[in-house]
Amino acid sequence: MIKFDCRNADKAVIGDENGLDLAAEFDIWGEKVRNIIVDLNKSKDIPGSGLQWMNLGYSQETAWYVKEYAALVKNRFENLLILGIGGSALGGMAVCHALLRPYWNYLSKEERNGYPRIFFLDNVDPDSTVSLLSHLDLKKTLVNVITKSGDTTEIMAQYMIIKNMLEKELGDDYRKNIVATTDMRSGILRQISEQEGYKTFVVPDDVGGRYSVFSAVGLLPFALTGIDIDEVSNGIKDMDLALKNTDIRQNIAAQNALIHHLLDTKKGKHISVMMPYSSRLKYISDWYTQLWAESLGKQYNLEGNIVFNGQTPLKALGATDQHSVLQLFNEGPNDKIINFIRVKEFDNTLEIPKIFEYTGIGYLGGKSINQLIDAEADSTKVTLTDNKRPNVTITIDKIDAYNIGQLLYMFEVQTAISASLYNINGFNQPGVEQSKNYVYALMGRAGYEDSAQNLHSKLSLV
Repeated sequence: MIKFDCRNADKAVIGDENGLDLAAEFDIWGEKVRNIIVDLNKSKDIPGSGLQWMNLGYSQETAWYVKEYAALVKNRFENLLILGIGGSALGGMAVCHALLRPYWNYLSKEERNGYPRIFFLDNVDPDSTVSLLSHLDLKKTLVNVITKSGDTTEIMAQYMIIKNMLEKELGDDYRKNIVATTDMRSGILRQISEQEGYKTFVVPDDVGGRYSVFSAVGLLPFALTGIDIDEVSNGIKDMDLALKNTDIRQNIAAQNALIHHLLDTKKGKHISVMMPYSSRLKYISDWYTQLWAESLGKQYNLEGNIVFNGQTPLKALGATDQHSVLQLFNEGPNDKIINFIRVKEFDNTLEIPKIFEYTGIGYLGGKSINQLIDAEADSTKVTLTDNKRPNVTITIDKIDAYNIGQLLYMFEVQTAISASLYNINGFNQPGVEQSKNYVYALMGRAGYEDSAQNLHSKLSLV
């Protein structure tokens, strides 16, 4: 199981001004946390609770349909193109980058065991979109369109462009190159999919985009590229069992949730840094950024009081960002908690040759890059601790489907517990919806004419 070390958030290590008396706080908050865990597990099957994501690891039916389709289309396509944004893309990007061989798209078909290259088109930047589409042979590309609502502006604009290109190249057969992941019953993409005859997969009810990575949103791209989704599910289920433990001293998600909450509200640590020491885990930080920000950044609490809640998530990568932001972390404002992610065993070992022994770099000879990245992480942790900067360390045994399933599910539960500690709704995003409505107005969607006129007058003043 994942290991969690929170000693460097304790006042015994970093002092009372910046640290917590963890033993005392676990006693004080133990009953509150126990009730939160019980309530989450009781509520996960209640419609409208926003907690259906807690059941995704047990969805054998979805896994079966996904694996069946993946087997059916294997070797038929050279490329897999994901049209998604936010929660429709970040989870897939994080897991695929972690579990596929590094530089996957540069490998030969044989090295990829017949599985396709994978591309995520997660923005509407015209230059990157045109460049990607000009380099892909769309006749040999499977396009997975992902939007639960079915009318996400960015995704549907991409889809309209690519559908038109596919139809010109393939005629009526273009339908075989599109698979949609959307709501089971409603929405424009559901309507179009039924009219056009696309193969479809479902985003379940009560699963928000940022919690959807273990639904068909993520499982389909994983299976299509050969990732073992059964092992992902095994990791989720084992972590779910561990996180049902109502004793905060035995529940790592509850511990990290409470530590973040108290450091934010008591010690002014308003920034949560996610810093994995593995390039393969780089996009875990991107996924965490959305999860933490969109879930906890709320203007109102559950009683309707204005709270302007939420820590700001910040992503960093060890050892790369030791050469960019570590100076700030160590000597800038002491307003952060740093989450290190460590890997106990890498897939490869790379030795440093014994050369240049007569120079100042000779000491590196005979060591390994593995030892070096561990030394980088250890030295950063100790330096931050010396400077009274709270930090916690999450360690996984290795980067595989089982451990990645555990890791992401732990962060999801941690976020849900945090929302309850803050007494806010962790499953809506009202601050995003207004921006979406403004986009509808500016792009001329029917029913938004008055809003468009008001917006144009505002833009003239900005």
